Amino acid sequence: MSRQPPEIAKDFRHAIRLEWWTLVWMSTVIAAMWLTMGGSKAMQSALIEDVLSLVPALTFLLAARFENREPTAKFPFGFYRVNSLAFLVSAVALGLVGAFLIYESATTLLAQEHPTLAPVEMFGYQLWSGWPMIAALVYSVVPPVIIGRMKEPVAKRLHDKVLHTDALMQKADWQTGLAGILGITGIYFGYWWADSAAALFIAASVMKDALTNIRIASAELLDGAPRALDRADIAADAQRLHARLSARWPEGEVRLRESGRYIVAAVDGVGPDSAEVPPLETLMGDDDGWRLSRLGLAPRQAAADE
Repeated sequence: MSRQPPEIAKDFRHAIRLEWWTLVWMSTVIAAMWLTMGGSKAMQSALIEDVLSLVPALTFLLAARFENREPTAKFPFGFYRVNSLAFLVSAVALGLVGAFLIYESATTLLAQEHPTLAPVEMFGYQLWSGWPMIAALVYSVVPPVIIGRMKEPVAKRLHDKVLHTDALMQKADWQTGLAGILGITGIYFGYWWADSAAALFIAASVMKDALTNIRIASAELLDGAPRALDRADIAADAQRLHARLSARWPEGEVRLRESGRYIVAAVDGVGPDSAEVPPLETLMGDDDGWRLSRLGLAPRQAAADE
């Protein structure tokens, strides 16, 4: 296989549009947050997370430019695994965000720093600076909720972990906005710790998603069995494919690995009469047939000679 299967071409183009929308809308969110953040730790944490939330979108768009290129002499198997590399970059970026936010919020809580939100002048009136912050946070919730929900079904159909990570980042963004609103409101009522506590809650949620994604990305780059989008367990379609290949060649040893959004299968030790490979889509059954990109059969005699 050297080109993108037509079954996913429409969804792939839609995913690219969603990522461009993400860059545009999140840039407006970042601008609003930067103009109003003041000295709030929750606002600063939310701003940093919003900036880092652009990384998955950028890595997806970059990977999309390489994924469907033809194989070359230096890369004879093509560039499908650029998606796996982009997934690792996105997961590590998410982890760096979580680690930084945990450090910032925890040190502020331990130092018992009391944030002060001084009044600001707007349109000739003195206004508590927390109100513009809350308005910016409310706005920061809306684009991630809409775009993130649009990405989730596309990511599942494409089996795209980068896009799925981006949807998780969007979820973290709107959760950050809500937590930030609670933190600013807490300062208004005299609870100085509410601001940093909200930032710490945000950081813990981000770090949990990051560690899960790093585990999945590492397994993929180490030729591990195909993993599910949202956890480190073996994907359900990969388990079904393994069972079908084992039933068809019970004497062979079945091995599966992930290559970007695709699955590569090998069956070693099959009988000499099993040299012919059937159409790959039939082996996937009712699953997405395009996912199985390659199947290699090693006859029993050939395996013994090795």
